[in-house]
Formats: sequence, structure tokens, C-alpha cells
Amino acid sequence: MLAISDKAHEMLLHYSSQSEEGESLALRIEIVGRGPKGFQYDLQFIDVGDSKEDDVAMEIRGFNVRIANRSARYLDGATLDFKETLMGGGFSFENPNPMWIDNLSQRVAEVIDKNVNPAVASHGGHVDLVGVDQGKAIIAFGGGCQGCGMADVTLKQGVEVMIMDNVPEIIEVVDATDHAAGTNPFY
Repeated sequence: MLAISDKAHEMLLHYSSQSEEGESLALRIEIVGRGPKGFQYDLQFIDVGDSKEDDVAMEIRGFNVRIANRSARYLDGATLDFKETLMGGGFSFENPNPMWIDNLSQRVAEVIDKNVNPAVASHGGHVDLVGVDQGKAIIAFGGGCQGCGMADVTLKQGVEVMIMDNVPEIIEVVDATDHAAGTNPFY
């Protein structure tokens, strides 16, 4: 189960007291990516009614907490903390979990790191594995690949081929990228 440090609890109380939702407020946590420095998290207050159907619901230190179902097993044993710095401060996680728990996801991540990312790096891009679900590898393009007009070609003729050739259990590669948010696409 996820833990909340004393300082994070204090800051969550402060921020939640500024909300008008009151008791219908929930803290939603989701792992949205993985990078060289570990997991990337999305942490936000939502109305309890805005929880996703498959979110894992719990109460921690008096807070309604919703954890994205796909993220729950990667947050087991983690601690939400608040670190103060000279530039202000922010929430952070101390997470002892490996980047990928299952062997299939680990193998796909290795193909992306060793084969895919070196190929797209020449265009200033990178590919991140979001997860594996029922034989589908869910990826996200970043850098020069996010918003690139050739992303679909790169996906179908490059990324998908490399992954499926090396990990035959994968039956499809799905692009979950918000290409409209790309700020410096290659093409």
C-alpha cells in the first residue's frame, strides 16, 4: 500500500483546504511514464465522481486516494513525500519497485532502449513504453517524434516491426501519444 509522509500530509491538507469540493475531493495518482530517473507521476486532486471506473480506491491518512489500476502494483510500498528546495518544493515519491514487474514488459522495454531509441535519436526523438496490456505494447513518442508527420510510418514500419520481431508475444503496438502537444516535431 502507498504511504504518505508527514510533510506530504501537511501539504495535501493545505492544498485540499483551498478546494471547494470538500469531502468529495480525491487525490488521484497515476504513473504516466518511465525515464532515466525512474517513474514519472501524475498527481492531482479530482472530484470523487471523476474517478475512472477501474481506479483503485482507498483511504490513506484521511484522504480519499484513487490510483490508476495500471499503476497500483508499481506503487505498492511507495511513499509520497514533499521535498522543500531553494526553488520552492514539490511532491516526490520514494518508490522501491522495479520499472517493470513482469517479464514481458521488461523485454519490450529492452527492445525499445537497445533498438528503437537509437534509431529515432537522429531526429531528436525517443519512444517510451507506457505498458503492456493483453499482448499490446502501448508506447508514447517524445521529443522530435511527438507531433511529427511521419510518426505513423515510424510506428508501423519501424517501432512495431522491431518490437514484434524481438518479442513475438506482442500482437500490436499502440501509439498513445498526444501528437497535438508536440512542440518541436522533426517534420
